[in-house]
Amino acid sequence: EVYFMQRRQNLKKEVPTLLSNNVREYRMEKQLTQQQLADLVNVSSRTIISLEKGQYNPSVLLAHELAKIFGLKIEELFNFEED
Repeated sequence: EVYFMQRRQNLKKEVPTLLSNNVREYRMEKQLTQQQLADLVNVSSRTIISLEKGQYNPSVLLAHELAKIFGLKIEELFNFEED
């Protein structure tokens, strides 16, 4: 059991923290509303709002879909840094 607790703590250290993203800038450049972008990636507008405010870490699939819409690589849209 101690092994699993230590492993869980190590996993937390290995996961990057989303510091910032450029979703809002690219969304506005494409002249999309938050709702329109949400509809394109099949999420709620609340998800897009939280994402733009840096309050939400997207799944890899969502990050990929957003990057694809803007014609970018994921790392061009999201700025990751490890703790």
